[in-house]
Formats: sequence, structure tokens, C-alpha cells
Amino acid sequence: MMNAEENDECLLIFLDPAEIAHLLSLPKKFFSQTKMKIRVSPMASLLFIAVLISAICSSSEAAGSQTSFEDNFSIMWSEDHFKTSDDGQTWFLSLDKETGCGFQTKQRYRFGWFSMKLKLVGGDSAGVVTAYYMCSENGAGPERDELDFEFLGNRTGQPYLIQTNVYKNGVGGREMRHMLWFDPTEGFHSYSVLWNSQQILFFVDRVPIRVYKNNGKENGFFPNEKPMYLFSSIWNADDWATRGGLEKTDWKRAPFVSSYKDFSVEGCQWEDPYPACVSTTTKNWWDQYDAWHLSDSQKMDYAWVQRNLVIYDYCKDYERYPQLPEECSLSPWD
Repeated sequence: MMNAEENDECLLIFLDPAEIAHLLSLPKKFFSQTKMKIRVSPMASLLFIAVLISAICSSSEAAGSQTSFEDNFSIMWSEDHFKTSDDGQTWFLSLDKETGCGFQTKQRYRFGWFSMKLKLVGGDSAGVVTAYYMCSENGAGPERDELDFEFLGNRTGQPYLIQTNVYKNGVGGREMRHMLWFDPTEGFHSYSVLWNSQQILFFVDRVPIRVYKNNGKENGFFPNEKPMYLFSSIWNADDWATRGGLEKTDWKRAPFVSSYKDFSVEGCQWEDPYPACVSTTTKNWWDQYDAWHLSDSQKMDYAWVQRNLVIYDYCKDYERYPQLPEECSLSPWD
């Protein structure tokens, strides 16, 4: 808490670094872990408080001002199945028996932090897949790189499953499935990817649910060469999505609607032939040393997820892979 003590004609102001970080919307790592003591005159203290209030207002303003859908995305197909809220800040994709819908970013990126808030289809959503992913191609090309979030619908009352996958040069088969610790149909939750030359992290509400490491060598499993677009779509996959295809989509409940807002990207925007930002590890937080490894608190969260929420891990499927893929030997803790 901020507190103050009078001392002669000066005022001692004590500020916790976490408070400063919160007020100015900066990571706490930019400040020392001990309380900061600032000695100012009473008049200066009033000015200081005014600056803090201004910072709070500016921070709230920045957080509240969002770019429009058109600034970042293009509709891929079925524009009549896409809608926005009155203020343009929430977007809706719908699926019926005729078709689904999808959108993609106008820009490609190579490395960075990519995040979106989603609210998934409620009620009986068996057979329905909401996909949120990054891909190096507009279509499912044979040489594509891809990072997937797929949300697998289910019968009413049954939990959603979230499936992640990684493709390199068209080769996937690296699925993991998790339960979620909340109902993703009741409100918006953030789903994020941190992608750099050392690792790929999949986050749900800032909790790392999957760590996919690189080995620092040329290999056939870590996508780090091709820039990617970001996509989202809703589509029918009742041939496999729910209980291996046993549960079919109930079209009487259509349309099925998924909702999106608060797209955020801090990444290296691709510029031909080769943008300078992909080769530096000094200017961008998402490709500095701290972003190459889980932090101590992230390790605790990740360990909890591993213990409680993992439904399937291809690296433990010895029937499918008698000889496990090379990347399965890499430790997520390093």
C-alpha cells in the first residue's frame, strides 16, 4: 500500500513496486523488490499524486481502446456468418448445417506473444470445433507450419476439452488434450501463445498448459523458420471431435456461436525478404532469456496442470509411437 509520513517540511512517500507497476501498467521486474522511498515537498507530493492519477487514467484509456476488427483481420469465408457487437469490440462466428465461418490476420508474424479472449459455444456443442491457431499458409498446405488451439465441444453437462498441436513442414501428430478448470462457455477467457526460437508456450488465462521446447539444432519438429498468420474458425467435426465421432452434431440447436474480443499481439511483423526483429534477442521481451524458460511461478502452475488436467499426451502414447518422437526427450523445466 502507498503510505506517507510527514518529516519537517518534506513528505516521505513509500511505494510498493507492485503498486507502481500496476499504476503504470509495467511489469514488476522493472522495479526493485524492496519498497521505494521518495522524499518530496508537500507541493511536489501533490504533483506526484496527480501524475499517478493521470497515469491510472491513461492506462485505463489505453486498455479500453481497442483497434477494430477490420484493422487486424479479414473474413476467410461465409461473411454472413460473422457479426460484431454494436461497439465493434466483440466478434461472433456462427455455425449451422450449411457452413461455419473463419477469420485471419492481415499480417504474418515470426515470434512473439499472441493472445485473444474467447467465449465458447454453450449448451450441447457435440461435434462442434472452435479453432484458434497460427499457420504459415492460408490453407492446409502439405508444407505448412502450425500451432493449434482446438476446443472440442461436448454434450450438455460434459466438460469441454482443449486440444493443442504443433506442425512442422506439414507433419503434426503432436496432440495434447487438457480439461479446463472453469466453464469456458460462461465468460471470456484468454488463450495465448508465446513463440520464440527456444520454446513455444500455450497459455490459458496466463497459466502455461503446454511447453514445447527446441533443442537448438536444425531439426524436423520445431517450427521457427516460417512466418505465420493467426486464424480462428468454427466448423463441424462430428466425425472425430466428440468421443471419437460417436457423438454427432445436433443441428436442431444451431446456430452455434463462438465469441471473441481483445486481440493482442506483441511480435515481429514479417516484412519481405527478412525483418530485422527476428534475429535479435536484445530488444524484444518475448525473445530474451527470461522468455526462453518458465519462471518459478510458471513452473508451479505448469506442474499443477500436469498433475490434474492432462487427458492425453502423445509423448506418453507408446502404442502410437513405439519409438517416441525426438522432441519428447526435451525437458520443459530447462
